[in-house]
Amino acid sequence: MKPSLLQRAWIYQRERFPVLGHGPLILCFSLSAMAFSALLHDDAVAWFDEGTWAPSAVAAFVTCFLFFLQLRIADEFKDHEEDCRYRPYRPVPRGLVSLRALGIAFALAGAIQFALAWWVEPRLVLVLLPAWAYLALMSREFFVREWLVGRPITYLWTHMLIMPLVDFYATACHWMVRDFPVSAGLKWFLVASFGNGLVIEIGRKLRAAEDEETGVPTYTKLWGLQRAPWIWWTVLVITAGVALLAAREIGFVRPMLAVVFVAVIGAGLLAGKFVRDPRAGSGRRFELFAGLWTIALYLALGIGPLVVEILTKAN
Repeated sequence: MKPSLLQRAWIYQRERFPVLGHGPLILCFSLSAMAFSALLHDDAVAWFDEGTWAPSAVAAFVTCFLFFLQLRIADEFKDHEEDCRYRPYRPVPRGLVSLRALGIAFALAGAIQFALAWWVEPRLVLVLLPAWAYLALMSREFFVREWLVGRPITYLWTHMLIMPLVDFYATACHWMVRDFPVSAGLKWFLVASFGNGLVIEIGRKLRAAEDEETGVPTYTKLWGLQRAPWIWWTVLVITAGVALLAAREIGFVRPMLAVVFVAVIGAGLLAGKFVRDPRAGSGRRFELFAGLWTIALYLALGIGPLVVEILTKAN
């Protein structure tokens, strides 16, 4: 018996876009972006007391969540030929869902994003447009697919530029709605967001030799089992440094320094262990660590200092 539409949607999200896995990270991502902007403008307490933050928070979270879903759907279209050849077990090649259905879901997500932006503050649509435009270019591989595929590092950073664009939209759900100018200090938060994207993307493509698949590009294939984990660690260290610069903008350096210290040491131990003993399945720990690090970083840059400031001024 063929699964129902809801059953197929559930199976698809479980395999390709697990809501319970991505949801907490995207929630931290979106809310911390708004909180960071509020802290930059010394607006955290007033914004919270007025209660006007709630619609913006809903718009930021749902819109960011849908952006990441759209990125996954775009990958299904980009990689369809390779998936059919090398990964027939995935939902689209095996016939669980069709590209047409995913295309409809993509368009519906865009309609929801537009509606939320218009509901909260119509000018937010202007911030959506650059992110949509870049997503469209990514979906077409910037019309130079073969050139990019032959240059994996360029492929990596050009695709990760979507992260600060999405993050910028989330921050606009504060500063634009509250009619503030864009703060210069926001740049460090956006650069840290770009770095986090690299940490996650590299981390999810580090694999032991036994876990490598034919036709699936990974960074352990590109850089080797000995170098790849340390390159990942270096990117994390650089991102941590940028996060400290962002934390300085909101006066939260010491707590962030503690987060950075634990993360850098932990990531170094993880990389060293993998280099010494790259056993099957051990590569998955990099993706898990990257996710935990990202949540910790956003909590320390946005939600954490926001709560501290609210409680401090309340007393």
